[in-house]
Order: sequence, then C-alpha cells, then structure tokens
Amino acid sequence: MISVLGLFVIQYQYLRISLNLAKVQFDRKIAEAGAAMQEDLQTQNQLTFLLAQGLTNNTQYFKLSSDSLADASRHFLDDFVTQRLNEKGVEATHSYRLFTRDSTYYLKAPREIDLAEGVNAYTFELSGYLPERLGQKVYLELQFVALNRYFLFQLNGLIIPGLLFSLIIILVVIWVLRSFYWQRKIITTTNEFINNLTHELKTPVFAIGIATKLLQKDASEAQEPVIQSIRQQTERLKLHIEKVLDLARIESRKRYFNLIVVDFKPNIEAVCTTFKAMAALENIPFHYSLSKEAFPIKAEPVHLENALQNLLDNAKKYGQESAISLAANIIGNHLTIAITDEGPGISVSEQKKVFQKYYRGSQESQNRVSGYGLGLSYVKEVIKKHNGTLKLQSELQRGTTVIIRIPIHE
Repeated sequence: MISVLGLFVIQYQYLRISLNLAKVQFDRKIAEAGAAMQEDLQTQNQLTFLLAQGLTNNTQYFKLSSDSLADASRHFLDDFVTQRLNEKGVEATHSYRLFTRDSTYYLKAPREIDLAEGVNAYTFELSGYLPERLGQKVYLELQFVALNRYFLFQLNGLIIPGLLFSLIIILVVIWVLRSFYWQRKIITTTNEFINNLTHELKTPVFAIGIATKLLQKDASEAQEPVIQSIRQQTERLKLHIEKVLDLARIESRKRYFNLIVVDFKPNIEAVCTTFKAMAALENIPFHYSLSKEAFPIKAEPVHLENALQNLLDNAKKYGQESAISLAANIIGNHLTIAITDEGPGISVSEQKKVFQKYYRGSQESQNRVSGYGLGLSYVKEVIKKHNGTLKLQSELQRGTTVIIRIPIHE
C-alpha cells in the first residue's frame, strides 16, 4: 500500500512538472506566433487595410454597412490568428481582441469564451501601419481558456498508460492478498481438522492397546499371532498419528526445538540396530558404518532419530527389498549421514517434489506401497530446524542416496 501510494505521489509530481514544462513550451510558441503576427500586421496590406476601415467604421471603399464591415474584419483577423497559431503547433481554444489603450477603437473575435473558467491572456503591441493610421498605440490580445485541460490532453499518451499500469498493480496486489488470505484460511482450517482428528484417533488407539494387553494374558497359542498382529498395527497407527501431530506443531511453531549439545553417535547406532533387526525379519540386507570419532552436534535427539528412521523406512519401502546401507562420517565441519538403497531410483522430475507435503510419487510407486506423503516433509522440517541440509541423489534403476549434513559443535 505504501509503495502504491508512493507511486501515485511520484506520478503527481511528474504530472506537475510536465504541466509546468508544457506551459513554458506553450508560452514560447505563443511568443513566436505573436512575433509573426506583429511582423505581418506591421505593413499595409489587404488585411491591415480592412482592419483599419473596420475599426474606424469607414465604408467609403466598400459597399457594406459599418456593422457588416466590422463583422468581416473580425472573421478575417480570426482566420489569420488561427492560421499563425496552427503554424506553431497551438490548437488550444482561443479568442482575441484588437484595441487601443483608451478603447476608442475595439474589435473582438467572432466567438465568445467563458471568462469564469479562467483566461490566460497574451498581449502584443503592434507597430507600423495600424498605429499610424489610428494615431494611437494598438494592441492585439490573444486569450486562451482552460489551458490545464489542454495540456492534460496533450500529455494523455503518458498519463493514461501510467494510470492504467498503476490500476493493474493495485488489482494484482488485491488479488494476491485475497488469495493469500484464502489459502491461509484453508491451511488453518485443514490443520485444525487434522489436529482434531488425530487427537480423536489417539483415544481409540489407546483403548485398543489396553484391550490387546488384557487379551494377551489369557490368549491361547492359536490366538497369539492374531493378537501380536493387532499390537503391531496399533503401534504403527500410533506412530502415524504422532508423525502428523509433530509435523503440524513444527509448521505452526507451537513446539520449538530445544537443541542441546550431544554426541549423536550412540543415537545413530541405536537406530541402526533397531532397523537391522526389523530388516532381518523381511530378509532385507542392511549394513551401516560409523567413523570412530564422536559426533558432537546441537540436536533434538528424538526428532533427529525419527528423521533417520523415516529415511530408512522409505529406503525399505521403495527400495523393492534391495540392499540398504548407512554411513556416518565427519567431513570438514559437518556430520554427514548418507542412506543408500539399490532400488528403482527416482526420476529427475520427481526429485524436486518428494519432500513436498502430501506428495506420494508416481502412480507406480503409489501402487507398490501405501503412505500419506508426510514422512519426507517431516524429515525436511527436522533437518531445517537443525541448521542442516538435505540432498537427494538418484538415477533410475541405479538406486537412491539421501545425504544429511549437520554442523559439528566445536
């Protein structure tokens, strides 16, 4: 709004300066036209002779009445003035009067102008034939009305485009602000709905977990696998709910990260040990290598562990049971963690989208595995909160590597 108002102020100042320049140029043209008229009216010619007879009402050379002679003089002089003004590029509405100082002799233009609109007058003293013939000083006064309107009309080629572009800018700003408000409203409503839904889901999940534990105490050997499957799915659902809630808190900044200095090497080792046991149950090869030195970083251990777990789970889900590896090293002043799979890889067009919220990849990958497109978005937010970077390297049919770099705390 300040910029748009500033633009209007600048345009107003520009218009004011343009009007002043137009006035200066107009005055110069009038001065040139007046000089030309003075020169033409200096000698005796048909026009000056007619004017002299019209001013003195002398009809001896004409078969006309005095009124008709005065009227003819006015029209001939009007044509003469209009022609000289047009030659100098002046097309403004004008009038004139030819008079002596004591108004003994007076001749006015055939058209009247409204004096209430404000008249700009330019007076030229004539010399030569007419003053000598009348025995008095003779003046020709050119009158112009509403000059500012005329100048604005002359500047239309600059003013109208400026106003048009300013209007377009205002409309675009209004549209952007309206779209922003509408999108914010949708995002707020969606987040509130997701938060309410996930909180409501936690109650039945908790109840199912309690019921499963109670059933497990008296379960027979045949019922044990079924109860175990229910517990696994319940835990899985609980993790999904927590993931959604954590991502919502991070995005809304309602839950800030309390970064503490920690040696993160044992945490990585714990994540890898747990994942190796899970991968072994599904016959998925997994190995990891950690360099010997400590990994001192400022971190929120729980969220960073969850981020690593998400990346490993993604490698397992989308790697089509290919070998998975994790390597953690100190490179320069950063802890670098690389997670690699030998799966089908990700196309270049999709690599820029996989970290977007709710993005689930191509139709083929959606058919292979289920998900909500939240895992990698959560990982991106967590790494961002740790002042780290996340890089994806992938080629079709050659696997995928995700590289995390987090600054080392000296």
